[in-house]
Amino acid sequence: MKNTFNPWEVKGDIDYTKLVRDFGVSELKTLPDLFNKEILFRRKIVFAHRDLQRILDSIKNKKKFVMMTGLMPTGKFHLGHAVVAKQFLIYQKLGAKIYIAVADIEAYNARGQSLEESRKIALEEYITNYIALGLSPKNVEIYFQSDRSKDAKKSNAYYSLQNILARHGTFSEFKAVYGDINPGKMISSLLQASDMLHPQLPEFENFCPVVVPVGIDQDPHLRLARDLSKRIPIKFTQLSSTYHLMLPGLKGAKSKMSSSDPNSFIALTDNKKQVKNKINKYAFSGGQDTLEKHKKLGGNPDIDVSFQYLRMLLEEDDNKLKEIENSYRSGKLTTGELKKYTIDKLNTFLEKHQKEREKAKKKIKDFVHK
Repeated sequence: MKNTFNPWEVKGDIDYTKLVRDFGVSELKTLPDLFNKEILFRRKIVFAHRDLQRILDSIKNKKKFVMMTGLMPTGKFHLGHAVVAKQFLIYQKLGAKIYIAVADIEAYNARGQSLEESRKIALEEYITNYIALGLSPKNVEIYFQSDRSKDAKKSNAYYSLQNILARHGTFSEFKAVYGDINPGKMISSLLQASDMLHPQLPEFENFCPVVVPVGIDQDPHLRLARDLSKRIPIKFTQLSSTYHLMLPGLKGAKSKMSSSDPNSFIALTDNKKQVKNKINKYAFSGGQDTLEKHKKLGGNPDIDVSFQYLRMLLEEDDNKLKEIENSYRSGKLTTGELKKYTIDKLNTFLEKHQKEREKAKKKIKDFVHK
């Protein structure tokens, strides 16, 4: 299979070392203890950054900052999306104002999906799950690209910024950043840049630092926004960003979980039978071909999808995770036993989450912009 890696599509193996080098981001090394309480940071799931220090300074000095994220409303909300959601829940606890853009214009331009369908998916899948995972309505602004605000001044400022950014972009620049590009994707990219930068406008938060946590496949959008922001009359504080490992799809530890392939993901609405079937049938194993070989040679948790789900999301206890890793490498723990443990952890997590989802459905009106 040919590898494809861009903000709209990821297929094939992901070489993070090469991407860090090619994209020019910095490895995330020392962080304050308050971050290391979270498995996403202490286990280096969030592994790289640009200009994060100004966000750390804002947290330390209790100054205002924004965490900006977006969602592409095109399919089921799955475990990979939960990894992103966990990050903005962390920033919310640390005092951030949360901005969440529903990329309905991008979904239309890139995939031909109607605005009505995007709204339905965003509300029923994404926003409902965000609330169920713990998002608080305090200090949160969720909006649609097609309908920024009922406040005319805010809406005009947002769309005007897109036009200002467009004035300073060139086709050759888009080609250099994205490779294959068309007018629809160019418009989407400019709107994404406006999404990331507009919280700093006077009509919104007025020039405070903004951090954007993304999978590294989305970095071209960050680079374009950062470059354009240097050339426009408005003097923005440069965007900060963090980059996380992408939760692997069921078919392999170096692939991305994708809503477009139902056999690659665990949805947060999957039932126990579906979870058991997907893990047992599709989850790529790092074990050996036979039980005899496995007991002799051991397994490889680095490429084992079940283990990666435990490491990145499901197993909070570091000592327990290390015990599982060592047992699997030694051959003491079999692939079947590892999968069973993962299935049990998943179903416990999903059972609790799905109860919260039912409660969350009644709260959506408290979150979407007025």
